Amino acid sequence: MQRNQGCQQLDHQVARRQFLAGAAGGALAFSLSGSPVVAEQVHGQHKRILQVYLQGGVSQLESWDPKPGTEYGGPFRAIPTSVPGMHISELLPYTAQRMHHLSIVRSINLKTNDHKQGRLFMEKGRRAGEYPYVGSIASKYLAPAKAELPGYIHISTRGLSDSTSAFLGARHAQLKFIGVNPPKNLSLPKGLAQTAATRRMELRQQFNKQFETGRPKAMTETFDASFQQAEKLMARKTFFEKAPADKDLERYGKHDFGRNCLLARTLLENNATCVKVTHHGYDSHAENFNFHLEQLGEFDKTFSMLLDDLHERGMLESTLVMVYSEFGRTPKINVRYGRDHWGSAWSMALGGCGIQSGAIIGKTNDKGTAVEDREVDAGHLFHTYLQALGIDSTEDHEIAGRSVPIGDPAAQSIKELLA
Repeated sequence: MQRNQGCQQLDHQVARRQFLAGAAGGALAFSLSGSPVVAEQVHGQHKRILQVYLQGGVSQLESWDPKPGTEYGGPFRAIPTSVPGMHISELLPYTAQRMHHLSIVRSINLKTNDHKQGRLFMEKGRRAGEYPYVGSIASKYLAPAKAELPGYIHISTRGLSDSTSAFLGARHAQLKFIGVNPPKNLSLPKGLAQTAATRRMELRQQFNKQFETGRPKAMTETFDASFQQAEKLMARKTFFEKAPADKDLERYGKHDFGRNCLLARTLLENNATCVKVTHHGYDSHAENFNFHLEQLGEFDKTFSMLLDDLHERGMLESTLVMVYSEFGRTPKINVRYGRDHWGSAWSMALGGCGIQSGAIIGKTNDKGTAVEDREVDAGHLFHTYLQALGIDSTEDHEIAGRSVPIGDPAAQSIKELLA
């Protein structure tokens, strides 16, 4: 990890003023064989999500929507990709050769430059209110009834401990792994035999049923969900006991992000429903170009290797891949050679399950200061993700006798992105 820090309070104040003014260890990172046997096992299984979250706000001008030779374009060139006519930043040479697996949305306008508001909007598809994240919805509607792993797993190295499941309940909340560190207490206490542990679990379940009688289910659900997640991980504790293969570390990189993506691959191979990997450090209020040179250099090859592995294992057609941030960066370069927060005209990439590959949706103007064509926001993206996975986002959640729209009724999917 080149840069694992957030921006400073002063940076936030500057960004908000500009917006209002209208400037708008390795033990866990193991690997499985890429043999045809693995591909046969995962092929055709349930639909999944891989979220790659570039925390802090990756610059669209240094990634998916370069503007070389313009007033705000910066020093980097645009390079051709594997899709004729599509160009992205030269900071992404490996990804460029795999863009036939992905599409780009270049016309996102969130109308906010705030980290938290942008993140919540991108995850919930709503500007406000208690609604579940995309990952929690996937856990609810896509995870097999007898899934051997928790439905929504987030691999990060710090922070971002959000409440993600809202009214869907604790069972569908994110389970966070702190990088490649194994969760604590995966083994039984010394002196406790497996038969005794099983009897203890059965007794706990019996007490739960008695306690639930005449009481709201929510009173025990959170407590019980934590036990269920722990039991699932304890049953798969061999995941944490195998060192990563040297050849995989060479391909993915020996940095945190490489190891985290190796873990993500393995979880998806083992039928995890939603796996989110956070790559920190894109809040480049100063030295934007140097930071993106480092950060995207780390991201580019690692992400490309992960995309290759999903494709070669026959998993990409059933895995929705999202590469996103909470917003982009300002076209105008500040006095510290940085780019500030910019939610008004920025980009993301997505592909895999249910997504038309090789497409470019929307357009910004020549300077990148505003959306020129096909403006969308996180509500439209939210509908698109779920419909790509076969979830009808125009229907309702039926929760405890009440109906709650799954997606924002004021928005709709990006139809031309759906395969």
